[in-house]
Amino acid sequence: MLPYFNFATFNFKHKTIVRKLFLFLIITTASQSVAQINLDTVIIQENRIQLPFSSQNRDIRIIGKKEIAALPVRTVSDLLGYTAGIDLRRRGPVGTQADISIDGSNFDQVLVLVNGIKMSDPQTGHHMLNLPIPLSAIDHIEVLRGPAASVYGVNALAGAINIITKTPESNSVSVEMYAGSSFQSDSSNGDTYFNIGTQAAVSLVGKTNNQLITASHDQGNGTRYNTGFNASRIYYKLQQTINTKNKLDIEGAYINNDFGGNGFYATPYDVNSTERVQTAYGSIRQTYSPNEKLTIRPGIGLRYNADDYIFIKQDPDYYKNHHETNVITGEVQSTYKIKNGFLASGIEYRKEAINSNNLGERNRDNTGFYAEYRQFIKQSFSTTIGIYGNYNSDFGWNLYPAINAGLIISDNWKIYANAGTGQRLPTFTDLYYDGPSNIGNVELKPENATFSEIGIRYKKNIISAHSALFYRSVNNMIDYVRSSNSAPWQPMNYQTVNTSGLTTDLLIDFNKALHWGEGHPFNLHVSYTYLDMSIKLPDASLSKYSIDALRHQFIAGFTIPISKKILLHANERYLYRINGNDYTLIDARLVYKRNQLSITADISNILNTQYKEIGAIPMPGRWYSLGARYDIPWK
Repeated sequence: MLPYFNFATFNFKHKTIVRKLFLFLIITTASQSVAQINLDTVIIQENRIQLPFSSQNRDIRIIGKKEIAALPVRTVSDLLGYTAGIDLRRRGPVGTQADISIDGSNFDQVLVLVNGIKMSDPQTGHHMLNLPIPLSAIDHIEVLRGPAASVYGVNALAGAINIITKTPESNSVSVEMYAGSSFQSDSSNGDTYFNIGTQAAVSLVGKTNNQLITASHDQGNGTRYNTGFNASRIYYKLQQTINTKNKLDIEGAYINNDFGGNGFYATPYDVNSTERVQTAYGSIRQTYSPNEKLTIRPGIGLRYNADDYIFIKQDPDYYKNHHETNVITGEVQSTYKIKNGFLASGIEYRKEAINSNNLGERNRDNTGFYAEYRQFIKQSFSTTIGIYGNYNSDFGWNLYPAINAGLIISDNWKIYANAGTGQRLPTFTDLYYDGPSNIGNVELKPENATFSEIGIRYKKNIISAHSALFYRSVNNMIDYVRSSNSAPWQPMNYQTVNTSGLTTDLLIDFNKALHWGEGHPFNLHVSYTYLDMSIKLPDASLSKYSIDALRHQFIAGFTIPISKKILLHANERYLYRINGNDYTLIDARLVYKRNQLSITADISNILNTQYKEIGAIPMPGRWYSLGARYDIPWK
């Protein structure tokens, strides 16, 4: 099924804003929103068949390490808000808690992975971005838009975000420190809002192995009353070559995140709530290649999460929740090269368990089987057919097929199309929660989605462009609803939620024409996403999440090389939600770099825009920060 659009709804609330933005971007020829990487050389780290970006027949976005360095952010969650199609909806500052949406989805429908390891928590999707990975550890991030069951299994109903950490190439140590403030005061005690943080990384390279060790700590009194936070992260990665046929990948991480939760779940009653979330995971994976054709990858992973929530910090016994979840995952993946193609197959098993004073003791098993076939016909046409079979101990059997194809029309043009399916399982909170403002629903069924997309890519000299139309239909969509403002929220299955979308982006790399080198980026990059959603709510019901989805998203920015050592990065985002809430955000980063020293000065929300991303929670106004990083290489 091809996408359908109702262009009668295609309009902006403030057209003058958009006109001025486009005029500004055209006049500002020294423009860039991201520091680009060579996408043709990037191997997309899907769980099975790994291919260069240029061979993909789906909409995949790459956030490179140069882009990460250019944006005025300190955490993964804040970083993702600058990506086309992603709607980041934060509750607190510096990644304390955030929900993530792709193309109008809710926060439980997006799967987040680290090096292919699933970070989903069976308690709730609110913990999906409680990641123990500091920015200093990231090489790049892959954002796959659209259902991806055939690639990643269950819970990738709207897409997947795979964070790929760095592989050390030389011995080095890096240390970074930063601090920020709005210079506004907390009216309850007169203290100025002020946050500080530090990140450190050590890279070690030996004859047969490499190691990456990172640590970070962020703390502050927040951006408004009772939003203070204290978060510590540590991450370790080892890649060990045993012999020419065997390699081991071992990694482990831990985060302790303690924060005030003013208005996070039950505004305005939870003004004095607090929460502490601890997440730890570890994995061991082997890559065995007995010959040039066959590769087998067995692996096992463990993930632990503890969530302590106190409704009134001055009276902890009034209402509190303690949840502990344990997830164990085992899988075997295999890839076999054939003439002009690949065959892939495998099996994965996932055991999810929770021990909670509110949700009880629960567990469920999930077993998945997959097969995938990739065929290249000459060098101009490729197609992939895949299927994922899933058995869940609570919900039974389901099959999720997918197909994609791509045709290179000429040296500059490529068209592609794909269709796929996805599933999202209800969380334990969806099913069993019992609280003053939210209650569960044991009758919930899994969500199922179908998806189709057609797109085109163009690349010639200094110009790269991409545009796509897509259509997603979700059956049994789960959202929290209530009949009145005084009633508790409860999750329910809708019959269907249909989403049509248009996404487009343009990159003009003037640097290629001027040959200024990597130290003088000189690019123009603009992206735009439009969504048309058809949502059918139960009669007289209010929706907690769906009505806040984005309809328009416009992202642009620029970089000006002020001198050989100083760069000015700036970014603009315009977001318009279905409920009519729209706002414009402009951020800037000034970078001074000399040898191993980098100094950054950031201003976020320069316009001091008053806006909300979720519920009634006000987001920070203008924020200033200063940071310094020092890299020490050695042989």
